[in-house]
Amino acid sequence: MSISLMMMLAITLSFALSAWYCGRASRINRRFVNVLSGWLLVLLITAVAGQGVETLFLSESTLTQWIHVTSLGLIMFALVVFMAIILMRFSLNYMAGEPRLGVYWRWLLGTLAAVSLVVMSNHLLLLLLGWTVISLALHQLLLFYPERPRAALGAHKKFILARLAELALLIAVLCLYQAHGTFLLTEILAHYQAPNPDVSVYTQIAAVMLVIVALMKCAQLPVHGWLMQVVEAPTPVSALLHAGVINLGGFLMIVFAPVVMQVAAAQWLLLLAGGLTTVLAALIMTTRVSVKVRLAWSTSAQMGLMLVECALGLYELALLHLLAHSAYKAHAFLNSGHAVRDNLQARLAVPVTPSRARWLGAALLSMSLVAMTYWFVGQGTALSMWVLLAMSFTLLLAQRSSAHHSLPWAGVLAFCVVLLTSYAAMKTLLAHTVFAEVSLHETPLSAADSVVMMLFVSLFVLNWLLTYKTAHPGVQRLSVVLFAGLYLDEWWTRLTLKIWPVKLPAPVKAQRTAKRPYGLIQES
Repeated sequence: MSISLMMMLAITLSFALSAWYCGRASRINRRFVNVLSGWLLVLLITAVAGQGVETLFLSESTLTQWIHVTSLGLIMFALVVFMAIILMRFSLNYMAGEPRLGVYWRWLLGTLAAVSLVVMSNHLLLLLLGWTVISLALHQLLLFYPERPRAALGAHKKFILARLAELALLIAVLCLYQAHGTFLLTEILAHYQAPNPDVSVYTQIAAVMLVIVALMKCAQLPVHGWLMQVVEAPTPVSALLHAGVINLGGFLMIVFAPVVMQVAAAQWLLLLAGGLTTVLAALIMTTRVSVKVRLAWSTSAQMGLMLVECALGLYELALLHLLAHSAYKAHAFLNSGHAVRDNLQARLAVPVTPSRARWLGAALLSMSLVAMTYWFVGQGTALSMWVLLAMSFTLLLAQRSSAHHSLPWAGVLAFCVVLLTSYAAMKTLLAHTVFAEVSLHETPLSAADSVVMMLFVSLFVLNWLLTYKTAHPGVQRLSVVLFAGLYLDEWWTRLTLKIWPVKLPAPVKAQRTAKRPYGLIQES
């Protein structure tokens, strides 16, 4: 067993034992958090430093076949430890005084232990076990305030979807075993990394099931509503969900990339569902007032974009997106109090409409910068992501001035150059290290690339109309429909409650008895 694998196993056991201890402890103090954080950092540093160094401990045991260490696994473990330390330290003050504090810490650390188990699993049944435990532990955290009706409804919908996702994952596991006669992930993936692999019917079913699991885990339309409603949970739980757990759908697609990319039906399902969610969720987000609800819609859109990147074979970009999104969402949720102030300042500011000359100049400059970057590091890959990057820089450069905040052209231009350089460097590094043996990119202007490009252009145009043509009757009608979330969640909620009714908390029953005009109808 390698030193890295031993340390990863030690991190997982540390989370599990800490969860057991917190469930029994009368209080959790700062000293416990500091000791656990330091211990996790020591284990992580040792795991990174000991990569590739083998020991005689359990060298040929069954355990070393069931778990394994990869470059992707080490990166994910670093993310898990990073998130764990931040959440634990934040929770010390935020959750102080809560009556069920031991329950919170037990399920928080239990969720992190299950995530660690999934990341290092090399056995499909062990992966399925960890996936199930994550959902069950997170369910307890989402119901930390069981008296809140929206939290209860969102957790109930999430519980049903999680069971369906686990059923789909079980079908995928059994199909892969039927096709290859083994549950070991490395042996299965090795078959599809060879030239012209045989793709059986079982493999095709497994690939489609894996995509369905990822779509459910990433809260893609139309099964997205639970993500907006569980913002009633404590803020650290929202940070854990949006910055960590929900990313597992993308992680699943990255791990099973050789399988999914062999099945066109799975690839197109992933691309269309993720692409439509990216466009619609991003537009709906602009109509929301609540900061946490806006962040929830943003998460759904970002997960859709990550899945589109996977469908295009841009797995190094998907991993980079996963890491950046985790860091951003953790900061956004844990800093949501300041976000309210910033949002109010932006809304109170007098809007400034960029001139045509500014739009044209921003577009030309953005296309030039992105084209040069593509020439150096992106040739032979899908063009759609570079088009999205160019449009994003165009918006940034054109909207650089407003009544309350003004940035000089030179500053914004320097920021764009630094961002492009960093993006190109990290993308190239991941492509030549973690994904050195994976070459599944879609060719430029392929059918999939063209569809994604049209989706991105439509997002840019619709966002421009919603921002600068708000008085137009057609735009106003579109805003109303977007504010209603396209009525998709209402359909799913009615179906959920019809299949499996949920017992509403007592306060909601009292509200209904009193015939008050409010209850479950809130922004989502």
